[in-house]
Amino acid sequence: MLSAQPVQTCAWWSRSSTRLGVLVVLAVLSVVAFMTVGVQADWTFVLQHRGTKVLTMVMVACALGMSTVVFQTVTHNTILTPAVMGLDALYLFLQAVLVLVLGSVGVVGSVGVVGLGVYPKFGLEIVLMVALSVALMRWLFTGNSRSLHLMLLVGMVMGILFRSMTSFVMRMIDPNEFATLQDRMFANFNTIHSQLLWPALLLLAVGAAYFWQRRHVLDVLALGRDAAVNLGVDYQRQVQRLLVVMCAMVAVSTALVGPVTFFGLLVANMAYQWMGTRRHQWVLPAAVLWGCVLLLAGQVVLERVLGFNSALSVVVEFVGGLVFIYLLVRKGKQ
Repeated sequence: MLSAQPVQTCAWWSRSSTRLGVLVVLAVLSVVAFMTVGVQADWTFVLQHRGTKVLTMVMVACALGMSTVVFQTVTHNTILTPAVMGLDALYLFLQAVLVLVLGSVGVVGSVGVVGLGVYPKFGLEIVLMVALSVALMRWLFTGNSRSLHLMLLVGMVMGILFRSMTSFVMRMIDPNEFATLQDRMFANFNTIHSQLLWPALLLLAVGAAYFWQRRHVLDVLALGRDAAVNLGVDYQRQVQRLLVVMCAMVAVSTALVGPVTFFGLLVANMAYQWMGTRRHQWVLPAAVLWGCVLLLAGQVVLERVLGFNSALSVVVEFVGGLVFIYLLVRKGKQ
Protein backbone atom coordinates (compact mmCIF):
# COMPACT_ATOMS: atom_id res chain seq x y z
CA MET A 1 0.00 0.00 0.00
CA LEU A 2 1.37 3.37 -1.02
CA SER A 3 1.93 6.00 1.64
CA ALA A 4 -0.30 9.07 1.52
CA GLN A 5 2.63 11.45 2.14
CA PRO A 6 4.34 11.04 -1.28
CA VAL A 7 0.97 11.37 -3.01
CA GLN A 8 0.24 14.62 -1.15
CA THR A 9 3.73 15.90 -1.93
CA CYS A 10 3.30 15.18 -5.66
CA ALA A 11 -0.10 16.90 -5.66
CA TRP A 12 1.32 19.95 -3.90
CA TRP A 13 4.27 20.10 -6.31
CA SER A 14 1.92 19.83 -9.30
CA ARG A 15 -0.33 22.60 -7.95
CA SER A 16 2.62 24.92 -7.34
CA SER A 17 4.06 24.20 -10.79
CA THR A 18 0.69 24.94 -12.39
CA ARG A 19 0.33 28.27 -10.58
CA LEU A 20 3.85 29.29 -11.52
CA GLY A 21 3.16 28.26 -15.11
CA VAL A 22 0.10 30.51 -15.19
CA LEU A 23 2.27 33.42 -14.08
CA VAL A 24 4.77 32.64 -16.83
CA VAL A 25 1.96 32.75 -19.42
CA LEU A 26 0.66 36.05 -18.02
CA ALA A 27 4.16 37.55 -18.08
CA VAL A 28 4.71 36.46 -21.70
CA LEU A 29 1.33 37.86 -22.75
CA SER A 30 2.18 41.13 -21.00
CA VAL A 31 5.46 41.36 -22.91
CA VAL A 32 3.75 40.65 -26.23
CA ALA A 33 1.02 43.22 -25.54
CA PHE A 34 3.54 45.85 -24.52
CA MET A 35 5.64 45.26 -27.64
CA THR A 36 2.79 45.22 -30.16
CA VAL A 37 -0.24 47.22 -28.97
CA GLY A 38 -0.56 50.62 -30.63
CA VAL A 39 2.40 50.23 -32.99
CA GLN A 40 1.97 52.68 -35.88
CA ALA A 41 5.56 53.55 -36.77
CA ASP A 42 8.60 51.69 -38.03
CA TRP A 43 8.74 48.28 -36.36
CA THR A 44 12.52 48.30 -36.06
CA PHE A 45 12.56 51.53 -34.08
CA VAL A 46 9.52 50.61 -31.98
CA LEU A 47 10.82 47.17 -31.05
CA GLN A 48 14.21 48.59 -30.12
CA HIS A 49 12.69 51.38 -28.04
CA ARG A 50 10.11 49.20 -26.32
CA GLY A 51 12.58 46.36 -25.95
CA THR A 52 14.78 48.62 -23.83
CA LYS A 53 11.83 49.46 -21.60
CA VAL A 54 10.83 45.79 -21.32
CA LEU A 55 14.33 44.80 -20.24
CA THR A 56 14.38 47.63 -17.71
CA MET A 57 11.02 46.65 -16.21
CA VAL A 58 12.05 43.00 -15.98
CA MET A 59 15.25 43.97 -14.17
CA VAL A 60 13.38 46.21 -11.74
CA ALA A 61 10.82 43.44 -11.10
CA CYS A 62 13.63 40.96 -10.45
CA ALA A 63 15.61 43.29 -8.18
CA LEU A 64 12.76 44.57 -6.03
CA GLY A 65 10.68 41.37 -6.03
CA MET A 66 13.49 39.07 -4.91
CA SER A 67 15.03 41.63 -2.55
CA THR A 68 11.75 42.22 -0.75
CA VAL A 69 11.07 38.50 -0.32
CA VAL A 70 14.56 37.97 1.09
CA PHE A 71 14.27 41.02 3.35
CA GLN A 72 10.92 39.87 4.72
CA THR A 73 12.31 36.39 5.32
CA VAL A 74 15.30 37.72 7.25
CA THR A 75 13.20 40.13 9.30
CA HIS A 76 10.28 37.68 9.71
CA ASN A 77 7.84 40.43 8.81
CA THR A 78 5.76 40.60 5.62
CA ILE A 79 4.94 44.32 5.90
CA LEU A 80 8.51 45.59 5.70
CA THR A 81 10.34 46.64 2.55
CA PRO A 82 14.02 47.37 1.88
CA ALA A 83 13.05 51.05 1.87
CA VAL A 84 13.30 51.02 5.67
CA MET A 85 17.08 50.80 5.26
CA GLY A 86 17.00 54.40 4.02
CA LEU A 87 18.31 53.70 0.50
CA ASP A 88 15.52 55.59 -1.26
CA ALA A 89 15.97 58.58 1.04
CA LEU A 90 19.74 58.53 0.46
CA TYR A 91 19.18 58.46 -3.30
CA LEU A 92 16.91 61.51 -3.16
CA PHE A 93 19.35 63.36 -0.90
CA LEU A 94 22.19 62.59 -3.30
CA GLN A 95 20.21 63.91 -6.26
CA ALA A 96 19.39 67.12 -4.39
CA VAL A 97 23.02 67.67 -3.38
CA LEU A 98 24.26 67.08 -6.92
CA VAL A 99 21.82 69.61 -8.36
CA LEU A 100 22.66 72.11 -5.62
CA VAL A 101 26.44 71.80 -6.00
CA LEU A 102 26.80 71.22 -9.73
CA GLY A 103 23.60 72.71 -11.09
CA SER A 104 21.46 71.08 -13.73
CA VAL A 105 23.55 71.99 -16.80
CA GLY A 106 26.43 73.83 -15.15
CA VAL A 107 27.96 77.17 -16.01
CA VAL A 108 31.08 78.15 -17.89
CA GLY A 109 34.02 76.14 -16.59
CA SER A 110 31.89 73.67 -14.59
CA VAL A 111 30.00 70.47 -15.29
CA GLY A 112 26.37 70.17 -14.32
CA VAL A 113 24.42 67.05 -13.41
CA VAL A 114 23.48 66.51 -17.05
CA GLY A 115 27.12 66.63 -18.13
CA LEU A 116 28.45 64.59 -15.21
CA GLY A 117 28.45 61.40 -17.24
CA VAL A 118 26.17 58.40 -17.07
CA TYR A 119 28.63 55.85 -15.72
CA PRO A 120 30.24 58.05 -13.00
CA LYS A 121 26.85 59.09 -11.66
CA PHE A 122 25.49 55.53 -11.79
CA GLY A 123 28.54 54.14 -10.03
CA LEU A 124 28.58 56.88 -7.41
CA GLU A 125 24.94 56.27 -6.48
CA ILE A 126 25.42 52.51 -6.15
CA VAL A 127 28.64 52.81 -4.16
CA LEU A 128 27.18 55.31 -1.68
CA MET A 129 23.97 53.36 -1.11
CA VAL A 130 25.75 50.03 -0.65
CA ALA A 131 28.45 51.62 1.52
CA LEU A 132 25.81 53.09 3.82
CA SER A 133 24.12 49.72 4.21
CA VAL A 134 27.35 47.82 4.80
CA ALA A 135 28.54 50.37 7.35
CA LEU A 136 25.22 50.17 9.16
CA MET A 137 25.30 46.38 9.27
CA ARG A 138 28.92 46.13 10.37
CA TRP A 139 28.35 48.70 13.09
CA LEU A 140 25.32 46.95 14.54
CA PHE A 141 26.16 43.32 13.85
CA THR A 142 29.69 43.46 15.24
CA GLY A 143 28.70 45.11 18.50
CA ASN A 144 27.55 43.45 21.68
CA SER A 145 23.86 43.65 20.82
CA ARG A 146 23.98 42.30 17.26
CA SER A 147 20.36 43.22 16.88
CA LEU A 148 18.58 43.05 13.54
CA HIS A 149 15.70 45.07 14.94
CA LEU A 150 18.07 47.80 16.09
CA MET A 151 19.53 47.93 12.60
CA LEU A 152 16.05 48.38 11.12
CA LEU A 153 15.26 51.11 13.63
CA VAL A 154 18.48 52.97 12.86
CA GLY A 155 17.79 52.55 9.14
CA MET A 156 14.35 54.12 9.50
CA VAL A 157 15.77 57.01 11.54
CA MET A 158 18.44 57.61 8.92
CA GLY A 159 15.75 57.56 6.22
CA ILE A 160 13.86 60.28 8.07
CA LEU A 161 17.11 62.24 8.49
CA PHE A 162 17.93 62.04 4.78
CA ARG A 163 14.41 63.10 3.80
CA SER A 164 14.59 66.08 6.13
CA MET A 165 17.98 67.05 4.71
CA THR A 166 16.59 66.65 1.20
CA SER A 167 13.76 69.05 2.00
CA PHE A 168 16.28 71.53 3.36
CA VAL A 169 18.50 71.28 0.27
CA MET A 170 15.49 71.65 -2.02
CA ARG A 171 14.77 75.05 -0.49
CA MET A 172 18.25 76.20 -1.47
CA ILE A 173 18.03 75.09 -5.11
CA ASP A 174 17.41 77.61 -7.83
CA PRO A 175 13.75 77.42 -8.95
CA ASN A 176 14.86 77.12 -12.57
CA GLU A 177 16.79 73.95 -11.73
CA PHE A 178 14.13 72.41 -9.52
CA ALA A 179 12.49 70.67 -12.49
CA THR A 180 15.65 68.61 -13.01
CA LEU A 181 15.49 67.39 -9.43
CA GLN A 182 11.75 66.78 -9.57
CA ASP A 183 12.15 64.40 -12.51
CA ARG A 184 14.56 62.28 -10.46
CA MET A 185 12.29 61.97 -7.43
CA PHE A 186 10.00 59.41 -9.07
CA ALA A 187 10.78 56.20 -10.90
CA ASN A 188 10.70 56.75 -14.65
CA PHE A 189 10.81 53.93 -17.21
CA ASN A 190 10.64 56.24 -20.23
CA THR A 191 14.03 57.95 -19.97
CA ILE A 192 16.43 55.06 -19.46
CA HIS A 193 20.08 55.34 -20.42
CA SER A 194 20.51 52.28 -22.63
CA GLN A 195 24.25 52.14 -21.93
CA LEU A 196 23.49 51.35 -18.28
CA LEU A 197 21.38 48.29 -19.05
CA TRP A 198 24.21 45.79 -19.49
CA PRO A 199 26.20 46.76 -16.35
CA ALA A 200 22.96 46.75 -14.35
CA LEU A 201 21.91 43.43 -15.90
CA LEU A 202 25.23 41.86 -14.96
CA LEU A 203 25.02 43.05 -11.35
CA LEU A 204 21.40 41.96 -10.96
CA ALA A 205 22.09 38.57 -12.55
CA VAL A 206 24.84 37.91 -10.00
CA GLY A 207 22.55 38.94 -7.13
CA ALA A 208 19.60 36.88 -8.40
CA ALA A 209 21.85 33.83 -8.83
CA TYR A 210 23.10 34.24 -5.26
CA PHE A 211 19.55 34.40 -3.90
CA TRP A 212 18.52 31.36 -5.92
CA GLN A 213 21.55 29.43 -4.71
CA ARG A 214 20.59 30.27 -1.11
CA ARG A 215 16.88 29.46 -1.52
CA HIS A 216 17.08 26.44 0.81
CA VAL A 217 19.03 28.45 3.39
CA LEU A 218 16.27 31.07 3.22
CA ASP A 219 13.72 28.36 3.98
CA VAL A 220 15.65 27.52 7.13
CA LEU A 221 16.08 31.18 8.11
CA ALA A 222 12.32 31.62 7.82
CA LEU A 223 11.94 29.21 10.75
CA GLY A 224 13.60 31.71 13.08
CA ARG A 225 17.04 32.33 14.53
CA ASP A 226 16.98 29.54 17.12
CA ALA A 227 15.73 26.92 14.70
CA ALA A 228 18.24 27.98 12.04
CA VAL A 229 21.16 27.80 14.50
CA ASN A 230 20.02 24.39 15.74
CA LEU A 231 19.93 23.16 12.14
CA GLY A 232 23.55 24.18 11.61
CA VAL A 233 23.15 27.50 9.81
CA ASP A 234 25.66 30.27 10.56
CA TYR A 235 22.85 32.71 11.16
CA GLN A 236 24.79 35.94 11.53
CA ARG A 237 27.03 35.40 8.50
CA GLN A 238 24.19 34.27 6.24
CA VAL A 239 21.98 37.21 7.24
CA GLN A 240 24.76 39.73 6.70
CA ARG A 241 25.59 38.39 3.24
CA LEU A 242 21.96 38.25 2.19
CA LEU A 243 21.39 41.82 3.36
CA VAL A 244 24.46 43.11 1.51
CA VAL A 245 23.34 41.48 -1.75
CA MET A 246 19.80 42.74 -1.18
CA CYS A 247 21.03 46.31 -0.67
CA ALA A 248 23.18 46.06 -3.78
CA MET A 249 20.24 44.93 -5.93
CA VAL A 250 17.97 47.66 -4.57
CA ALA A 251 20.73 50.22 -5.13
CA VAL A 252 21.15 49.15 -8.77
CA SER A 253 17.40 49.32 -9.38
CA THR A 254 17.09 52.71 -7.69
CA ALA A 255 20.07 54.16 -9.56
CA LEU A 256 18.67 52.83 -12.84
CA VAL A 257 15.06 54.13 -12.71
CA GLY A 258 14.58 55.92 -9.40
CA PRO A 259 12.93 55.02 -6.07
CA VAL A 260 9.93 52.68 -5.97
CA THR A 261 9.05 52.22 -2.33
CA PHE A 262 6.00 49.93 -2.17
CA PHE A 263 6.37 47.93 -5.38
CA GLY A 264 8.34 45.11 -3.74
CA LEU A 265 5.83 44.91 -0.88
CA LEU A 266 3.01 44.54 -3.40
CA VAL A 267 4.53 41.79 -5.55
CA ALA A 268 5.95 39.85 -2.58
CA ASN A 269 2.57 39.57 -0.86
CA MET A 270 0.90 38.72 -4.16
CA ALA A 271 3.44 35.91 -4.58
CA TYR A 272 2.71 34.56 -1.08
CA GLN A 273 -1.03 34.55 -1.67
CA TRP A 274 -0.85 33.13 -5.19
CA MET A 275 1.56 30.29 -4.48
CA GLY A 276 0.06 29.38 -1.12
CA THR A 277 3.49 28.58 0.30
CA ARG A 278 6.54 30.33 1.72
CA ARG A 279 9.12 28.07 0.09
CA HIS A 280 11.54 30.28 -1.76
CA GLN A 281 11.94 28.04 -4.80
CA TRP A 282 8.36 29.05 -5.63
CA VAL A 283 7.99 32.48 -4.03
CA LEU A 284 11.12 34.06 -5.54
CA PRO A 285 10.20 33.42 -9.22
CA ALA A 286 6.53 34.19 -8.47
CA ALA A 287 7.46 37.63 -7.09
CA VAL A 288 9.54 38.38 -10.20
CA LEU A 289 6.77 37.25 -12.55
CA TRP A 290 4.10 39.25 -10.71
CA GLY A 291 6.37 42.27 -10.94
CA CYS A 292 6.71 41.82 -14.70
CA VAL A 293 2.96 41.44 -15.12
CA LEU A 294 2.15 44.52 -13.05
CA LEU A 295 4.71 46.77 -14.72
CA LEU A 296 4.18 45.67 -18.32
CA ALA A 297 0.42 45.16 -18.28
CA GLY A 298 -0.02 48.28 -16.15
CA GLN A 299 1.95 50.35 -18.66
CA VAL A 300 -0.17 49.01 -21.53
CA VAL A 301 -3.42 49.81 -19.74
CA LEU A 302 -2.23 53.22 -18.58
CA GLU A 303 -0.84 54.43 -21.91
CA ARG A 304 -2.72 52.49 -24.62
CA VAL A 305 -6.14 51.89 -23.08
CA LEU A 306 -6.70 54.87 -20.78
CA GLY A 307 -4.48 57.27 -22.71
CA PHE A 308 -2.76 58.68 -19.62
CA ASN A 309 0.73 60.15 -19.74
CA SER A 310 1.38 59.96 -16.01
CA ALA A 311 4.22 57.80 -14.68
CA LEU A 312 3.28 54.21 -13.88
CA SER A 313 5.34 54.36 -10.69
CA VAL A 314 2.89 56.88 -9.21
CA VAL A 315 0.01 54.42 -9.68
CA VAL A 316 2.09 51.51 -8.36
CA GLU A 317 3.10 53.50 -5.30
CA PHE A 318 -0.53 54.42 -4.64
CA VAL A 319 -1.73 50.81 -4.89
CA GLY A 320 1.24 49.58 -2.90
CA GLY A 321 0.52 52.14 -0.19
CA LEU A 322 -3.05 50.89 0.06
CA VAL A 323 -1.80 47.31 0.36
CA PHE A 324 0.62 48.42 3.09
CA ILE A 325 -2.21 50.04 5.07
CA TYR A 326 -4.36 46.93 4.59
CA LEU A 327 -1.59 44.67 5.89
CA LEU A 328 -1.07 46.91 8.91
CA VAL A 329 -4.78 46.86 9.76
CA ARG A 330 -5.08 43.11 9.23
CA LYS A 331 -2.01 42.37 11.34
CA GLY A 332 -3.30 44.66 14.07
CA LYS A 333 -6.53 42.64 14.30
CA GLN A 334 -4.74 39.32 14.62
